[in-house]
Amino acid sequence: MKRITLGHGAGGTLTSDLVRQVFLHHFMNPYLEALSDSAVLPPGDGDSATSLAVTTDAFVVTPIFFPGGDIGELAVFGTVNDLAVAGARPAYLTASFIIEEGFAYADLDRVAASMARAARRAGVQVVAGDTKVVERGSCDGLFIVTSGVGRLIPGVSLSSARVLPGDCLVINGAVGQHGAAIMCARQGEDFGTSIRSDCSPLAGVLETLLVELGEGIKWLRDPTRGGLATTVVELAESAGQCVVLEEEAVPIPDDVCGACEMLGLDPLYLANEGKVLIVAAPEATPRLLALLSEAGQDQAAVVGQVATSQGMMGSWGAGAYLRTRLGGTKTLDRLTGHQMPRIC
Repeated sequence: MKRITLGHGAGGTLTSDLVRQVFLHHFMNPYLEALSDSAVLPPGDGDSATSLAVTTDAFVVTPIFFPGGDIGELAVFGTVNDLAVAGARPAYLTASFIIEEGFAYADLDRVAASMARAARRAGVQVVAGDTKVVERGSCDGLFIVTSGVGRLIPGVSLSSARVLPGDCLVINGAVGQHGAAIMCARQGEDFGTSIRSDCSPLAGVLETLLVELGEGIKWLRDPTRGGLATTVVELAESAGQCVVLEEEAVPIPDDVCGACEMLGLDPLYLANEGKVLIVAAPEATPRLLALLSEAGQDQAAVVGQVATSQGMMGSWGAGAYLRTRLGGTKTLDRLTGHQMPRIC
């Protein structure tokens, strides 16, 4: 392939190929090889030294203002959430703004104010930044690039290597809302509903879970680009296990289902910006669900499991599978193209 396509940015097969063939090829090191959303760096010297998690992200969402959020809020929460699923307590952000000539000053001020509110809500500070203005037509309004730093919560040990047969897959709420909200905003459709992005910070609730349940929490990932289905595929690949997603168990709002039917989208592949997929030991799962409910996340649900070698999927081997509503089973794959470009 000689040219980059929109599919290379969709979080699917082409994205994975791009990362491995170009970026891992040139930048290979143990931190990057983990292919996590954040790198966990070793502690410095001294008795009080702690490990740091570092992440970076770019936000090109269109429209920049959408039901339930905007590009500024998304930039803060998206970065904070990448740190949180690494088991870190977010602390500091940097933000760079690439602004198209002619962009409304009032809109830029509105985005900055939204970022400030989001940072206060997430308990982080924006401590450095940069601004570039490019010629009209060189970018689409406003792009934001962030970096984030957080301190690893003591005692946390998150790794796909700890995922074992019998472990449960838990989602903290309904999926598909962010992707559906963005697409409806682009299409000018409301389908008689008020679909809103789930854009929100995860750090507080995840810290509670990690402190309360300790090693009962095995692995965390926020299902953003590529949605829940792609995240399950990533889990199966990194853990080398047979992972089964139960379609009937996944909470999907009726209005999101309706929008997906109208627009020809699969809600399992829609982006989320306030959700986390949790792999938990079976004995920790009841308490996990109770803690999520106490945190106001009443739609949290067990949506799958890591199958045992003698279980229902044992003969299929390692990989990701979907148990459909009709009772059949099929292989779960990454997207080969793109459902929706520029959703974050």
